[in-house]
Amino acid sequence: MQLLEDIHRNLKTIAMPSGMLVGALLCRPIAALEQASHQMITPALIFLMLFITFCRVKVGDMRWSGIHLRLLLFQLVVSISVYLLLLPLNGILAQGAMICVLAPVAMAAVVIGGMLGADITTMAAYSLLCNMAIALVAPVVLSLVGNGACTFWGILARVAPLLILPFFTAQLCRWLLPRASRWIDDHSQISFYLWLLSLTIIIGRTTSYILDLGSEHLLLESGLALVALAVCLIQFKVGRMVGRRYGDPAAGGQSLGQKNTVLAVWMAQSFLDPISSIAPTAYIVWQNFVNSYQIYKKDRETMKNQI
Repeated sequence: MQLLEDIHRNLKTIAMPSGMLVGALLCRPIAALEQASHQMITPALIFLMLFITFCRVKVGDMRWSGIHLRLLLFQLVVSISVYLLLLPLNGILAQGAMICVLAPVAMAAVVIGGMLGADITTMAAYSLLCNMAIALVAPVVLSLVGNGACTFWGILARVAPLLILPFFTAQLCRWLLPRASRWIDDHSQISFYLWLLSLTIIIGRTTSYILDLGSEHLLLESGLALVALAVCLIQFKVGRMVGRRYGDPAAGGQSLGQKNTVLAVWMAQSFLDPISSIAPTAYIVWQNFVNSYQIYKKDRETMKNQI
């Protein structure tokens, strides 16, 4: 058993960089596979990941508290602030930075947060609150800074099935099939490998999209990537600072720093200047480098404590 745990720990250390590399190298076949599946592979993987994670969550234990309010206010206020700050410099740059802050927490953040020792009940509560709040606010924000085509139902239709259905399905499983739920809880590491597969696919799609853009906007694309890096590091840092005040820095960092970049790219391409989607596209890479480092650091600490 100890050998299996050691193998799993070592795989986690190298898996994410390896997955991103494989996705980049096989970008064209992956993009073709996603196209053939009508973009259903990634949503299906996200659904399964969340189902496994939410099987560990008891509804009665979920509480919204000060940490949730602080994180949500940061997203709403800073998204508008960073847009107004960068607008005089470049409108597309401002849109890219704004969408990286406004984007709701990733559904997979609960998975990574659990690996880092975060309270998954706290994160599950914020995941529900944040995604529904952004679904209400984003149409207003995007209609002011974008092309005005964003609707409440358009975003809600993208968020609700992947967020609400896994939660309710998992709770039904806990109620109707408790033995199956306990088995899933005991084998929750499966969600990591599902997340790794989805990461590889997302990186493949992202790389293919960037290659199709060509080099015409290279300087602007580089600026968007750098802005995304700065926003990513700031959000993880601020999130951990807020979380530390409530005794859970990992939950705060993942809740604020790990974004639903698939939704962010879609919003940017649909309702803003399409080139601005380079920022959330780059954010995918940055946040997963941060996650790789955090998991590596967490595993090192765990190994030291076992010695």
